[in-house]
Amino acid sequence: MDSTELDKRHVWHPFTQMRGWNAGTPLVIVEADGAVLRDAEGREYLDGNSSIWTNLHGHRRPEIDAAIRGQLGRVAHTSFLGLTNDVAPQFAFELLRAFTQDDAPEGWRVFYSDDGSTAVEAGLKMIHQARQQRGEGERRKFVSLGAGYHGDTVGAMSVGHSALFHGTYRGLMFGSREVMSPACYRCPFNRAVPERGTDARLSRKCEWECVGEVAKALDDLGDAASAFVMEPRVQGAAGMTMHAHGYLARVAALCRERGVWLMLDEVMTGFGRTGAMFACQHEGVMPDVLALGKGITGGYLPLAATVASAEIFEAFDGEHSEWRTFFHGHSYSGNQLGCAAALASLRLLETVHPMAHVRARGEKLCALAQRFWEHPNVGDVRCEGMICAIEIVEDFATRRCFSAEQRVGFRVSEAARAHGLITRCVGDVLVLMPPYCVSEQQLAQAVDAQWRALAEVVPE
Repeated sequence: MDSTELDKRHVWHPFTQMRGWNAGTPLVIVEADGAVLRDAEGREYLDGNSSIWTNLHGHRRPEIDAAIRGQLGRVAHTSFLGLTNDVAPQFAFELLRAFTQDDAPEGWRVFYSDDGSTAVEAGLKMIHQARQQRGEGERRKFVSLGAGYHGDTVGAMSVGHSALFHGTYRGLMFGSREVMSPACYRCPFNRAVPERGTDARLSRKCEWECVGEVAKALDDLGDAASAFVMEPRVQGAAGMTMHAHGYLARVAALCRERGVWLMLDEVMTGFGRTGAMFACQHEGVMPDVLALGKGITGGYLPLAATVASAEIFEAFDGEHSEWRTFFHGHSYSGNQLGCAAALASLRLLETVHPMAHVRARGEKLCALAQRFWEHPNVGDVRCEGMICAIEIVEDFATRRCFSAEQRVGFRVSEAARAHGLITRCVGDVLVLMPPYCVSEQQLAQAVDAQWRALAEVVPE
């Protein structure tokens, strides 16, 4: 029995309607090299979404391969409960250097977990427990952006506002105060539709009205407000919706003025994806908690980190008898293989793929993607670093969307495979997020494949 048949009989895929899956013929990826994936039939495809936003440097990167092999020659994993190792502390130090932009970072701490959702979950629990132990038990309320997505564990869902992903589980969640996202034309304060070919974020009214809504929410909650949670600059699962530059800095200032902690989910945007090592660095913002995952190991192994400020960490300082311990953990916390891969990836971000390289590749991708404005059913083309989103609409003037039953974005992504591109849409938003190793020729091939697929599914 081949892998396809075994898959259909025994596997349950994430975010997948399995009846449709079992009726189709899935691609079986058997090897990869750089930005290229190969299936069981020997066909090649460009990895247009970095293997669901995780792969930074390309597949079979020699430096990361060597780091993992070297670590395997010593030890793969030992417990981080009551023990330490020689890899996780080193990565924590290097990570904090990159985050704080200080060669001798002090006060900040790194808590290890397994993936982005668990990094968010740990951060929420840190914040809640720290408030209790600081004598601020009234500060129990979280505020977060509309359409936000922070993962699928219960706490992470509780600060998200995605009816599609989380509506079924509302009864399990603690809930949070939702404020309107400033993402492009989606904000209801922004009535004007920008001209074709222009960045919707150039309309500033939406941004500043939405900052006012954050201020109102925090003021309404008063001393009950504990933390504001958001994805900076780009909200991924919301449709790669992008914030006007400057929004993050203004919201961070509102939080500081009111004693509200800021928690940033950089699971997707971290490690250079927006053209800065971390998206918050574009605006000089230092959050109180930072959640990281996805690209942390260069796309090799499951690992995540929650970075906490000294103020939060100090709330857990005390004698054993005081029970101020953070009672939260994971079996694979501080895993040596993951941390070895993460160290190698971080070094590649300093040498082979520094931020200047990422920004240059992003600018090239964005320039090539302007071609999509030629299609009458493209409602927006938006870019941030190495993230490019092409939104498809049924009617540009009214921004009327295609019906969900038509599955236009899905059909375009499926059609792109025949042209040598694998990517995954978010609803009717086509996404191009290749690894940083992608060549300019491969970028052109990816854009052309996406264009041809769009023209086939939605003829001009």
